[in-house]
Amino acid sequence: MLIVVGVLRWQAARADAARPALGLFTTLPILWAEAPDVAAQLSAEAPPHWARAALERRYRVKPLDTLDDLRGLRLLVLAQPRALSARENVALDAWVQGGGRVLVFADPMLTWESAFPIGDRRRPQDVVLLSPILARWGLELTFDESQPGGLREIAGSAVPVNLAGQLRLRPGGVAQCRIGQGGLVAECHAGRGKATIVADAALLEPVDDPAPSALQLQALLDRAFTG
Repeated sequence: MLIVVGVLRWQAARADAARPALGLFTTLPILWAEAPDVAAQLSAEAPPHWARAALERRYRVKPLDTLDDLRGLRLLVLAQPRALSARENVALDAWVQGGGRVLVFADPMLTWESAFPIGDRRRPQDVVLLSPILARWGLELTFDESQPGGLREIAGSAVPVNLAGQLRLRPGGVAQCRIGQGGLVAECHAGRGKATIVADAALLEPVDDPAPSALQLQALLDRAFTG
């Protein structure tokens, strides 16, 4: 019996090691439930976010508090991150140019409902503040205040959005960027790496049936981490 248990543990360890490491830097309650304290966040009663399960099926997810040191990582997701420090902007750009691949969800008007009031540090970032790194890569994120609210799909994107931003090219960037239809997704090649930016984060919101969202997220991850 002990031998069987040992073999199963060894197989599980091998399967875990086979999954590539993925850094996750986010203000969204994806890895932990939105709760007033750590005990409640880690409670077994709190249902896990569907995106966590989707990511952990294929990657060893490493939560990040800072982007100062990305050594040892090749893949990274920034999901509605906090504003980056000057040092983090430099480190992220150098990491991408050195061969890193990052998928960025940058929402200029987050529609995710939060239990915390505006101004609470535990609340997800309502308005993304990534202008310096986007400008470095030759992009500008804009927002049309006249657009209607509600979930919709931009033609050709296959990604649900709600009050989405629009990405535009700007001169002087170090990356070669291509922007898809509607300005929702930009793919930027810088040095030996790649940054894929999505101007909305509605895809990551909690849903009753997560299967379609998980497939759409995986399609974006495949797009960001290959090619």
